[in-house]
Amino acid sequence: MNAENAVLRITTIDAEGRRKLVLEGKLIEPWVGEFKKAWQEANESRNGHSLVVDLGNVTVISPQGEGVLSEIMRDGAEFVCGGIHNKHVVRQIERRCRR
Repeated sequence: MNAENAVLRITTIDAEGRRKLVLEGKLIEPWVGEFKKAWQEANESRNGHSLVVDLGNVTVISPQGEGVLSEIMRDGAEFVCGGIHNKHVVRQIERRCRR
């Protein structure tokens, strides 16, 4: 596996009353843990901003990644995503969170 293809980039953007975490790459181990840390830091310092996770440029979501996304959704995060697969994953997580 090429190291460049296995990287997850996380960018935090504060604008218009919301904090957005923009993910690019693969949400797989070991980067799932890094994403969870970034989420926790963003959540602790959000200063009343709503929290949004942008999955539009995520190419792979592992089962561990889905688990963290579930936790984050239960904490009230909103999701923005592109692509059929990512939209399907987010819908599945929403269903699990409603149970």
